[in-house]
This record gives sequence, C-alpha cells and structure tokens, in this order.
Amino acid sequence: MAGVVVDDHGRALLIQRRDNCHWEAPGGVLEQGEDIITGLRREVLEETGLEVTPIALTGVYKNMPRAIVALVFRCEAEAGALRESDETAAFRWVTATEVADLADEAFAIRVQDALASRQTVPIRQHDGVHILG
Repeated sequence: MAGVVVDDHGRALLIQRRDNCHWEAPGGVLEQGEDIITGLRREVLEETGLEVTPIALTGVYKNMPRAIVALVFRCEAEAGALRESDETAAFRWVTATEVADLADEAFAIRVQDALASRQTVPIRQHDGVHILG
C-alpha cells in the first residue's frame, strides 16, 4: 500500500528509497494482524516523519510478476516534520507532470491517479472500524 501525501499546492510527496534510489510514494506492507489504515499510517510515519489522514482510496494495482496487490490512498499531513530514515534518503514535492520524470512508470501512474480529480472511494469510520465507500 502507498500513501500519496498531497500538500496545499496539489503536489505529491515522493521519497527516494535508500535501497534502490528510486522515487516513490511512501508505503509498504502490513504487519500480521494490522488493519489497512493503521498500516498505512505507520508506514508513512516511518518513512517520512509525517502523521497522515487517508482521505480516499484512489487506486488498486496488481504487480503481475510478483502477484502483489497495492492499495493507494490520497492522504493529508496532520502533524510531524519530514525526516530521513533507514529507508528514506530524500524527499521531493512534485506535480503530476514532474512525477513522470522521476518515478518508474508503474509508480508514477499511482501518484498521478491520486492527484487526478476523478471519482475516489472515500474512507469512513463507523464504531471504530474504517469503511471504504
């Protein structure tokens, strides 16, 4: 899963990964027993130092060779400050056009979809449970 953090200027936050130097939206995989929203918030916080609120599910993507399904959420930063980590070497705020020049196509499309003004699946909370739709 990935969190596309969007600022007040409509730009997305990309991280440069330490392991491969690629530019991507922050994210990762769930820990055993972890719900999607908690895992998303944890991963974004670990990689950026930002506490975020997911606003909408903007895409579901499958990596065919690796049989991985990725959920991508548009997020807003609520607190914290950008900081490098063991996983993150640098940060950059980018427009939908700029992301195509920095990120691999599969990751750029995810960010562009999150920035686009199209139908998204909102996230609601009911009795402490996050509900998509």
